[in-house]
Amino acid sequence: MKTLLLIGKTGSGKTTFCQAMTEKKIYYKKTQAPEFLDGVFLDTPGEYIENRLYSAISVLSADCDAIAIFQECTNLSVVFPPSFAGMFAKPVIGIITKVDLCKESRKLQFVEDMLIMAGAERIFKVSSVDKTGFEEIKKYIED
Repeated sequence: MKTLLLIGKTGSGKTTFCQAMTEKKIYYKKTQAPEFLDGVFLDTPGEYIENRLYSAISVLSADCDAIAIFQECTNLSVVFPPSFAGMFAKPVIGIITKVDLCKESRKLQFVEDMLIMAGAERIFKVSSVDKTGFEEIKKYIED
């Protein structure tokens, strides 16, 4: 089973994703410090990417098998620079969250393109509310 380092800005859905994936009750919880959840997810505070704390992110990546960069489809502000994934010697995937709220396909396409430019090798589209895309992610983690 893979361990994933979760990187994304505040409010992108990283913690909610973890709660839904581990079938816990979904509630708002602000991540204050890196937190290992169920031995699979290393959840990071959004401030790590928002304030470009790349050295901290790099150090945390040593404990994981893959990197997951998160972007919600309802907010189009870009936080991952082009080729961001190049700093890791591990696979990087992109996770687009809140797809249940994304009504415009052009927004979804913009976010997907942005994650690909950042270096994501594979894109997953998920909703923690209705569990869209969760089977694909589970298969990826289990491989």
